[in-house]
Amino acid sequence: MGNVNRSSTLERLAAEGSPTVSAVTDPRPLTGEPLALDLLNTRWISEGVPQDLLTDTGGLAVWLAANGLALPADETVLRHTLQARDALHAVVDATSREKTDGAPLTGTERIEAVLAHGRIRLTLTPQGPGERTEFEDPAWGPGWLAARNYLELLGTSPDRIRHCAHESCVLHFLDTSRNGTRRWCSMASCGNRAKASRHYARTKED
Repeated sequence: MGNVNRSSTLERLAAEGSPTVSAVTDPRPLTGEPLALDLLNTRWISEGVPQDLLTDTGGLAVWLAANGLALPADETVLRHTLQARDALHAVVDATSREKTDGAPLTGTERIEAVLAHGRIRLTLTPQGPGERTEFEDPAWGPGWLAARNYLELLGTSPDRIRHCAHESCVLHFLDTSRNGTRRWCSMASCGNRAKASRHYARTKED
């Protein structure tokens, strides 16, 4: 199965409502990751205080615009997108944990529940074979696409899905480095903070 064309999918969804455009600058410290991880990165820590971009529809508009998703930033889209984020968080941060009865991971079940709200239909166009993404409710579009993207990442580079190694960071990234040894969401922030902490610890010991 080929990749879903995210742009054409959301263009069709946008036809059902006027897109909401936000002029607010995206405040997140890490952007531009694959859609699934970018959705997870709507939560971060700043000066020791948890931050959440998706506390209201204004923040949702910022996230949708950042990812080229032309949908109205309304309460229904926000609710479904948060459900998808919670499902991704459960599966990405708990992939090694199983239920005590040996049943599938809770996170896996929650991703399945999100994916159940859409499907991919094979089509034949004048240009050749294609795919069309269909949703029972267009408001599930962004969350479904994020869940779908997570499956794509699992299929291509599961060992490159990373959580920042800094103990106080909650950000995720796809390690695209040649040798696959990236540890930090940003060397300029978390990487340097870790170096400073180690230096302080050595100085204190001396």
